[in-house]
Amino acid sequence: MKVGIIGDGAIARYVRSHLEDTHVCIVRPSKIGSAEASDTILRVADASQVPDDTDLMIDCAGHSALAQHGPLILKRGIDLVTVSLGALADAHLHQKLRAAALQGASQLHLASGAIGALDCLRAAKVGGLETVTYLGRKPPQGWIGSPAESTLDLKTLKDPSVHFDGNAREAATAYPKNANVAAAVALAGVGFEQTKVRLIADPSIDANIHELSATGEFGSFTFRIEGKALPDNPKSSALAAMSVVAAINRMQAAITS
Repeated sequence: MKVGIIGDGAIARYVRSHLEDTHVCIVRPSKIGSAEASDTILRVADASQVPDDTDLMIDCAGHSALAQHGPLILKRGIDLVTVSLGALADAHLHQKLRAAALQGASQLHLASGAIGALDCLRAAKVGGLETVTYLGRKPPQGWIGSPAESTLDLKTLKDPSVHFDGNAREAATAYPKNANVAAAVALAGVGFEQTKVRLIADPSIDANIHELSATGEFGSFTFRIEGKALPDNPKSSALAAMSVVAAINRMQAAITS
């Protein structure tokens, strides 16, 4: 399998380090030609320049990159794995990606990202889900650069404080760099409008904590995960990067779980 990557950030570097067959990267034009002598990876600026023999592309570059490159990759018949699930809160882009995949007879694979229990959520959906709630808790510095700054003084915060309470579409739209997990939960369960989301800045913690609860005909469950960041970027989830590698391993395995 010949694999390509969109992006050159912390998640992209982690994925590359776990794949031996990466042969092309879509990067910013300024990054083209910046490879080390020992690096044989082709660097291009656009999806149209990706070699025809590419089997799979991996989006590690965020919402705008998925919107820019995703449709053409799928139209060309190349499967695409993405961790930028929050981008699908844009109904127009969601439909555009779906149409492109149908046209190219390809698939857009949604990596689980920084959250787990999505397989349980998808199973429960079959029998009828009633309520799904996602609670995202981060240290104050994890919300710097987000709309939380307009409602909270993140530098002096003393107590846990809710700065968003709404649905998953609103969260993914307002927090494009922070709410991919909310989108993942929505897509696996009851949808963007029906998924309840609360986002909290908590000065008492030093990790990102994700909590998912659901009820329905199946019964109920609660899931909690405390995730660490990648060492070279405190804003990038280590588990999100790992989920991409796991998704590729499943695609290549003779037997999958």
